[in-house]
Amino acid sequence: MTVRNLDHMFKPSSVALIGASRKPGTVGAVVARNLFHCGFDGPVMPVNPQERAVEGVLTYKSVDDLPIAPDLAVICTPADTVAATIDQLGRKGTKAAIILSGGFTPETQQTVLDAAKPHLMRLLGPNSLGCMVPGRGLNASVGHVAPKKGDVALVAQSSMVVTSIVDWATARNIGFSHLISLGEKSDVDFGDLLDYLASDHTVRAILLYVESISNARKFMSAARVAARQKPVVLIKAGRSEEAQEAATSHTGTLAVADAVYDAAFRRAGILRVSDLDELFDAVGTLATGVPITGDRLMILTNGGGMGVMATDSLILGGGRLAALSDETREKLAKTVPAACTRGNPLRIGGDAPPKRYADTLSALLDDGGNDAILVLNCPNAVSDSLAAAEAVVETLKAHKGRRHPVLTSWLGDTSAVESRRLFAANRIPTYATPSKAVRAFMHLVQYRRNQELLIETPPSVPERFQTNGDMVRAVVDLALAEGRDWLTEYEAKRVLAAYGIPVVQTHQVHTPAEAALAAEEIGGPLALKILSPDITHKSDVGGVVLHLSDPDEVREEAEAMFARVRAAVPNARIDGFTVQQMAVRPDAYELIVGMTDNPLFGPVLLFGEGGIGVEVVEDYALALPPLNMKLAADLMARTRIWRQLQGYRSRKAVKLDAVALTLNQISQLVVDFPEIAELDINPLLADQDGVLALDARIKVAPPALSGARRLAIRPYPKALEDTVAIKDGRQFLVRPILPEDEPLVHEMFARMTPEDIRLRFFAPMKKLSHQAAARLTQIDYDREMGLVAVGPDPETGNTIMFGVVRIAADPDNVRAEYAVMVRSDMKGQGLGFILMNKILDYARTRGLREVYGEVLRENSNMLAMCRTLGFVRKENLDEPGVVEVRVELGGGVDAAAD
Repeated sequence: MTVRNLDHMFKPSSVALIGASRKPGTVGAVVARNLFHCGFDGPVMPVNPQERAVEGVLTYKSVDDLPIAPDLAVICTPADTVAATIDQLGRKGTKAAIILSGGFTPETQQTVLDAAKPHLMRLLGPNSLGCMVPGRGLNASVGHVAPKKGDVALVAQSSMVVTSIVDWATARNIGFSHLISLGEKSDVDFGDLLDYLASDHTVRAILLYVESISNARKFMSAARVAARQKPVVLIKAGRSEEAQEAATSHTGTLAVADAVYDAAFRRAGILRVSDLDELFDAVGTLATGVPITGDRLMILTNGGGMGVMATDSLILGGGRLAALSDETREKLAKTVPAACTRGNPLRIGGDAPPKRYADTLSALLDDGGNDAILVLNCPNAVSDSLAAAEAVVETLKAHKGRRHPVLTSWLGDTSAVESRRLFAANRIPTYATPSKAVRAFMHLVQYRRNQELLIETPPSVPERFQTNGDMVRAVVDLALAEGRDWLTEYEAKRVLAAYGIPVVQTHQVHTPAEAALAAEEIGGPLALKILSPDITHKSDVGGVVLHLSDPDEVREEAEAMFARVRAAVPNARIDGFTVQQMAVRPDAYELIVGMTDNPLFGPVLLFGEGGIGVEVVEDYALALPPLNMKLAADLMARTRIWRQLQGYRSRKAVKLDAVALTLNQISQLVVDFPEIAELDINPLLADQDGVLALDARIKVAPPALSGARRLAIRPYPKALEDTVAIKDGRQFLVRPILPEDEPLVHEMFARMTPEDIRLRFFAPMKKLSHQAAARLTQIDYDREMGLVAVGPDPETGNTIMFGVVRIAADPDNVRAEYAVMVRSDMKGQGLGFILMNKILDYARTRGLREVYGEVLRENSNMLAMCRTLGFVRKENLDEPGVVEVRVELGGGVDAAAD
C-alpha cells in the first residue's frame, strides 16, 4: 500500500478516540483536549467504558457502540489491546487509525498489522505523537502547542522532534499544512507520505526528519516524484556513523552509511540540511520561486569586513564570486565613490545613502555576469538602515522581470527589526547574518543542481561497449562453487575486460619458474604480485614489486616475495603470482572506481582519487546505479581531483568520456550480476589517451535478493525489448524509453501534423518543451513505463523514433493512465495498435487492474482502436468534448519490483 485510504487519516469527516480520559496528564486526556478544542468540525466520539463523559461529550462503552463508522480512530490504549480494537474498527468500516500507544514487541506489532490488513486499514505508528492538519482543525496528537496554519508539511520519525519544531516554529510565526509523527512506521512510512503530500495542493514544501528508511526503492520512487513538484528538504540524524565493520575493500571502508544516504538524497532531488535553522531558512529561500542559473554571487555591502566574511562563507561553501562586466563598471563609476572598491565584494561606503544602494543594485540587476545578489547592511551613526532597506525594495519593484534572486542581510538587533519586517512583507529573503545568507544562496545552487539531474538530458554513451556475460557468469559461478569470496586478480581482470574496460596484460602462474616464462612472453617492464585469496592489500605485506626488467629478475623476486609474504602472513593460502605488463603512462592520474553493497540501498558506486593512500586522502563521491553519462559526470565533479582531470599548466586533460564510460560499465556489471558484493579498481590510470585498470578486486556472494530487486532504483528493463513488423513489412525495435531519447522525441514531434498534435495534447502546440520531453523520457521504471518504436530513417539511416506509448501508475499500483503517439506518416500501418497491445501486456504482468485515458470526442481513430482493444467509454460531464476510456485487466503477477 501507499496512498490508499490516507485521505481518511488526514481529511477525516469523523474521529473516534479509543481510550479517551478525564485524568489530567494522561495521553487520553491530552488528545481529547486537542481534538475537541482545535476547530475540527466533524463528530469526535470518545470511547472509554470507565468514563461517562470526556470534555463534556458522552462516551461510548466500546467500538461496537459507536453510532457511525469513524473515518479515523485514534488509539491510546495498552499495546496488548490494540489488535482486537483494530479488528473491531475494521469490521465497522474504519479505514485509518493512529496508534499513540507504545510498548509493542515485533510480535504484537505484527498482530496489529494482520488485524488491519483484511480491512485495508492504514496505520500510523505505533508509538506516534499523532498528526495535526491545522487547515482542517484536526489535532489528533499529544502535542502541547497547537500549530499555526501554513503550507509546509513536516514528517518526522521522532515525536520529540515534532513537538520541538512546533514550539520553535510557533515562536517564529511559521505555520504548517501537516505535522505527522511516524513513530515505529509499522505501515505508513516516508514513501507513503511523500506520495500523498506531493499531490496535495495545500502543501508548498515538504520537510522530513529522518532517522532511518525501511524501503529504499519505495522511498526513492516517491521522493523523485515529490521533488519534481515541490521542494523537499530533509534532516537526516546520525551523520557520524562509523564505517561498516564487515567491509574489506577500499570502497566498502569509504562508503559509510551517512555518505550513502547523501548519495540517495541527491539522486532523488532532495536538499539535505543539518539543523532546524537551516531547514526553515532553506524552505523560505526556495519558496521565493525565483529561478537560479548558476553559482556566481555578487556581494553588495556598506561594510568591508562583512563583505569579506560573506566571501569566505561563499568560497568554503563551494560557490564562486561573480565578475563585473566592463559596462557595469562604467555605470558604477558614476555611483560608487572612487575610494570604494568596484570589485566583488562591492563596497559602497559606510555612509552610503539610500540612493546609492538603489543605483548600485539597479546596475547589478542589469549585469548578466552574476546569478544572484546579496545585499548587506551594517548599522552605523551616519546612515539610515531602514531607508536603505526601503530603497532596495523599491528598486526590486522597478525590476519585476529581473533574472537574479536577491538576498538580504541587515545586521544588528533592534536597528534591523523593521527592515527585516519590510523585506518579509515583500517576499524578499532576509537573514540575520551574512553567513546564513550565503548558506541560503548555496541551498538554491544545490537545489538547482539536484533538479537538473532530474530533468537534464544525458548524452548518449560515446561508444557502445560489448559485454560477454557468459564469461562473467562462468567466472562467478566457479568461485561460488569453490566456496571462495574473492576472485583472483586474474579473474577480476577477465570480468572487467568482458565489460569493455581496458586492463593490463596479466598472466597467472604458480611458481617462480612459471613467472619467469610469463615475463619472457610479456616483455618488460613488469610488475609481480602475490596471488592469495586471504590477502586483501598485497602491498602491505610486501606482495607487490614493480619495474622488473627481465625474466631472471622476476624469478628472483618471486622467490623472495614468497618467503617475505609467508613470514608476514604465515596462515595465508598462497596460490602463486600474477605477472603483468607495467603501464608506462607518466602523466596518468591514479583513480579509484568501486562498488559495495549497502544493506538498505543495495549497490553503491564510488569514484575518487586512488592509490595506496585512498583512505587517508578521502577524496571520493558516491552514487546509486544505474548510471548514465550525465550522472557519471556529476559523480566525478563532486571530487577534488575533478579539476585536475580537466588539465592545468602543461598537463593535458584526461579523456573524461573514457572515465565516465568506465563508471557506466561498472554500473551495468553490478546491475547484471547481483552476486558481485564488492569491487575495487585501484588504481585506474587515466590520461589523455583513456583509462587502464592496473589492479582489480571483486568479492562475490550469493545474493540476498534476486535480479534487480536489490537496487534502490529500478534499472532499464531489457527484457521488454522486442522486434515488431507493421503492415508494409517494415520492422522496428520496441524497447523501454531512455533519458537519452529526448532528441528523438523532439524530432518525432517535428514530424507531426498540427491536427495530430492538437488531438494528442488537447491544444495546439508548435514545439515540445524540454521539461515536457524530459518528463516523458526520464521515467521511474518502478512507477511508469514508456515503450518506443525506433528504426532507421529511410533518408539518412540514422535511428529515429516512429512511435511512443506510456503508462503512469498510481502509487497503489491499481490504475494507470495511458498515452500513445505515432508519427503522422505512420497512420494506418498498425503501429499504434501494436504499441498499445505491448503496454497493456506489460500492465497485466505488473498486476494493474485498470488502464484508462482521456480522448477528444472527435478523435475517431483513437476511439475506434480503444473499442477494438476492449476499452469501455464513459462520457465526461465536466468536459463535454472529452471522453474517458478504460479497460479492466483482471490482475496478474506483480513484476514491478524486478
